[in-house]
Amino acid sequence: MARPQAPRVAIARWRAGERRDEEDHVAAEEPLQLSLDGKPLSIVMRTPGNDIELALGLLLAEQVIRSVDDVRSIHISAEAGEAERGGLRSLTTSLFQASQRTPLLLLCLAREVPPDLFRDELEVLLPVCRLAAETDVAELDRGEVAELAAEPAIHLFWRPGPPAPESPARRLLDSLARRGFMLEPFERIPAGLQEALAAETAP
Repeated sequence: MARPQAPRVAIARWRAGERRDEEDHVAAEEPLQLSLDGKPLSIVMRTPGNDIELALGLLLAEQVIRSVDDVRSIHISAEAGEAERGGLRSLTTSLFQASQRTPLLLLCLAREVPPDLFRDELEVLLPVCRLAAETDVAELDRGEVAELAAEPAIHLFWRPGPPAPESPARRLLDSLARRGFMLEPFERIPAGLQEALAAETAP
């Protein structure tokens, strides 16, 4: 079943000086792996839908083809789930390689990242936490440890287990939770991290 282009997510909205916890539609962004003659070509981030048109446009823009006459056939793989997982795997690996410092922990949305990505395919030497709001459908996977964040109500699925209470990873997570940043849209994450880190390092 296709994923919605604008799923409903939990948000915090400010009106008349008051914070209200609500739901809103937010444009989805997911990886799409493109293959040419059966070989991986590129991974792009896009809002799901019209993937064939997007692929043709990218091939034309990158001058891989000169017109649609150069295309013998195009289709969405029957193994779309495997292709999507491959895209997530490549994207996660690239993020680690591009990072200038070793992360304290890895946070991801349970509705977007399958648990077997870190159970069977990627091994990372830091706490991994899949986040799920109360309205999300997510289940605890084997090898994960469940926890419930106090504010807002978010389910935490840790692998291999939650960090120690006084560890830097735990302090960072608690700081993000207190400020309501854990389920923020992607573009606001850097600001949230900077604010949380500044608060934790202040004398």
